[in-house]
Amino acid sequence: MPQKVHILGLGGVGMSALAQVLIDQGHIVSGADRLVDNGTTTPVLDALRHQGVAICPENGEGITAETNRVVVSTAIEETNPCLVRARMCGVPVVHRAAELAAVLADRKLVAVAGTCGKSTVTALLGHLLASCGFDPVVVNGAQIVGWDADGARVGSVRRGAGEWAVAEVDESDKSLTAFKPYAAIVTNASADHYSEEEMNEVFDAFIRNVLGPVIDGRALLQNPEGEKALWELAAACPLPGAHNRANAFLALMMARALGAEVEALAAALATFPGVERRLQKVGVCGEAVVYDDYAHNPEKLAAMFRTLAEAYPKGVAVLWRPHGYAPIRKMMEPLAAMFCSVLREQDALLLLPVYDAGGTADRSVNSDQLAARIPRARLVKDLNEAELVLRGLAPAVGAMVTAGARDPGLPVLARRLAGKE
Repeated sequence: MPQKVHILGLGGVGMSALAQVLIDQGHIVSGADRLVDNGTTTPVLDALRHQGVAICPENGEGITAETNRVVVSTAIEETNPCLVRARMCGVPVVHRAAELAAVLADRKLVAVAGTCGKSTVTALLGHLLASCGFDPVVVNGAQIVGWDADGARVGSVRRGAGEWAVAEVDESDKSLTAFKPYAAIVTNASADHYSEEEMNEVFDAFIRNVLGPVIDGRALLQNPEGEKALWELAAACPLPGAHNRANAFLALMMARALGAEVEALAAALATFPGVERRLQKVGVCGEAVVYDDYAHNPEKLAAMFRTLAEAYPKGVAVLWRPHGYAPIRKMMEPLAAMFCSVLREQDALLLLPVYDAGGTADRSVNSDQLAARIPRARLVKDLNEAELVLRGLAPAVGAMVTAGARDPGLPVLARRLAGKE
């Protein structure tokens, strides 16, 4: 029976994907997002509106006596007006992970976890299984090129009619434990939201009760040539970089464990269209190639930069925006050490202020403290100043990249630099 579900933070990558899955199952979806309060929109919000989703300001007006439940993430504060209204009206409040787990409960779920690479692995595995006839539902933390039906859908979700589902699950708040998957992939573990030791404990607990195959990159990637045929096949991954060969290898290993044939997997891998905001080539600005990337922690930024540096010896200009105050506070020294180690004489690093999503965050740190630790970093006050500086750098570098999580303006700037906005 169709349910009326109201989603808070609707424009976020996880919440918008959940909304699309609920729509595909015939539920009536509404939601709220701070962007609506600011009078702005995004392609994802436009896609949801196109499908009949009522998008409201964050003042609680979207919650009525007919609302069956309100879905929140860990980022939603108790003082949020929508959450306050839900409590007052007695409307059940559920966490996103629990809602998604319930939505996928009738499928054989393959859950993809890990500190880095899980969105790309999820996308690759979903594409491989779809191409091999499994017809899975796929719920990802990033959009896959071509899955948005020319803007009519949220491109991080694949509608499938088969018995399988593939979903990215989140370790940042340990909500991955809400899922009881049939099979699982752990890509890797490193210090990010927690220490590396605690991350390993979380992932160990997650896979302990998995009944089907587990592909654990923490061990497997130490000696991938132990699976020589699939490791060699992974080298044909159309995405650049050694980290993407590792991502493809893990996806191939799981697809093979589920019964896909190697010949079919080779053909499928060759047709993978790519993941949006994962070293996505957007176009050119002058003679410099423009990329957009979601990288937001030291490991991801280092992998992104090294891949581009190898391809563009002339130089790379990186514009990066930290995605939150707590992350930059925790990662300040590792970020500084990483940037100092990877930047070459011919490269440029521009730092934007921390992306401020509102709420009661501790704003006592910002990008200026990071810039002070990196001799060659340059602060820019906003996206407009960043655009002017990048256009000025275009003749001197081979590539430029807009990088960072959460800020919807970063991919817009990349398209504008490439003459596509």
